[in-house]
Parts: sequence; structure tokens; C-alpha cells
Amino acid sequence: MNNPIFGFIGCGNMGGALAAATRKALPGECILLANRTPEKARALAEKLGATVVDNAGAARRSDYLFLGVKPQMMAGMLAGIRETLAAREKPCVLVTMAAGLTIETIRAMAGVDFPVIRVMPNTPAAIGKGLVLCCHAGVASEQLDVFTRAMAGAGLLAFIEEKQIDAASAVAGCGPAYAAMLIEALADGGVACGLPRAQATQFAAQMLLGTAALALETGAHPGALKDAVCSPGGSTIQGVRALEARGFRSAAMEAVIAAYEKTLELGRK
Repeated sequence: MNNPIFGFIGCGNMGGALAAATRKALPGECILLANRTPEKARALAEKLGATVVDNAGAARRSDYLFLGVKPQMMAGMLAGIRETLAAREKPCVLVTMAAGLTIETIRAMAGVDFPVIRVMPNTPAAIGKGLVLCCHAGVASEQLDVFTRAMAGAGLLAFIEEKQIDAASAVAGCGPAYAAMLIEALADGGVACGLPRAQATQFAAQMLLGTAALALETGAHPGALKDAVCSPGGSTIQGVRALEARGFRSAAMEAVIAAYEKTLELGRK
């Protein structure tokens, strides 16, 4: 496919980040932006050299139509473009980012049996370091290849079964919030011990970045990475003891489970 058109309905944090990622692979004229608040779409379009349209324009002209609205707003938004989608001579690929809404739910809301790619990106996608979870149905291999190349600028694309995407999102999609809280907490501890705030934050963030890279590059079990830092009778094992006494790992597990259960609830609504 030559010069596919990628349209985005919703230019919030994630919609905007994915639009910016596609701009790394596509010229600005191939990107259409629509938003409930047009000023937001215009501001992003100016950055990307993209074109501002309304929802119907994006639905009519896009080869890949990103549905970047909240789950509770999806039915109403799709109802507004249902006739436009049905009138298309050639189906477009619908790309949904809505937590909890299955591919079949999106098709039912849209009133069309179009190919659908369901994605759950995380916020590091905004700087090309993200993880984009993907599953799909009815998408031709050529369409999937075009999508994969266009989205490469967001970071790693991981294709999984749809039944796994809500659980994976509770880790990878929600996880940046947990990681940011850990950075903040470690920095607070550093400040309490006398470090300047900026330096404490930098050290905590770089430590997390480096540890994540080490885990990915070595494939070592996280427990082994932890053990490698814990010398007998040393400082680190005392810090680990303090974390364990306060339920650190249990709290992290409960955060993932709570996020997963909320995602399922959003889907039922």
C-alpha cells in the first residue's frame, strides 16, 4: 500500500503519542487528526504537519482509523460515524485503544464488520520507548505489515492473544504509574538522607532504567538480579527486609490485579 492514510479520532496523551510515532514513518499529509476540542488537534497538527478534520472526515478518508476515546465515550462516538463507515467502498482498519472493549464489541458499536487492531500503548511510547500491546482480527498480512512499520516509532510492538490483553495492560499499560511512584519514593528517601531533589530523582530514574535494561538484555530472573546486589550482612539486604516487612511485593501484585479487575468492569459497562 502506497502512502496509507492514518486517521486519529482523539488527540489526547495516547492518541497524540501514536500520531507522533506514525509521523516518524509517514509524511504529514498522510496523518489526519480529529478531536472533540479542535484546538488540541490543531496544535498537534502544527507540530506534525498533519491535517485537521472532523470525525466523519477521518472515518471517510483513513486506511487506518485510530479510535482514541475513553471506553465510556466509544459507543456515542462510533454511532456518530456509523453511516460514514458503512458508506465506504473499501473497509478501513479500525484501531481501538479503549480498555476493556473487545474487538467484537467495537465492531458491534461501529455497525460494520471491518478488520480491527486492538492496541494498548503505554506512556513511554511518546518518546519511542514504549510497549504497544496488539491483537487483531480480520486484518490481512499486508495491512498488518503496513501498520507495524508505521508504528515502529512508538517502541516495541508485542502481539498477543486478545484474551491476554487486559492482563498485559494491567502490567505494561498501567505500570508506568507504578514505576513513577517508585522513582518518586526512592527520590524522597534520598532527599531525607541529604541528597538534593533533582539529583535524587535523576539517580532513582537512571537506576530503574539501568536495571530494566539489565533484566531485558541478560534475561536473568529478577530475583537473581536482586540477590546479586545483596551482600551478606550488607546495606541492601536490610533495605530489602524493610520493603518485605511493609508488603512491597504484595502491594505491587495487588496493584496489577486491581487494575485488571477495573478493566474488566469497564468492558462490562
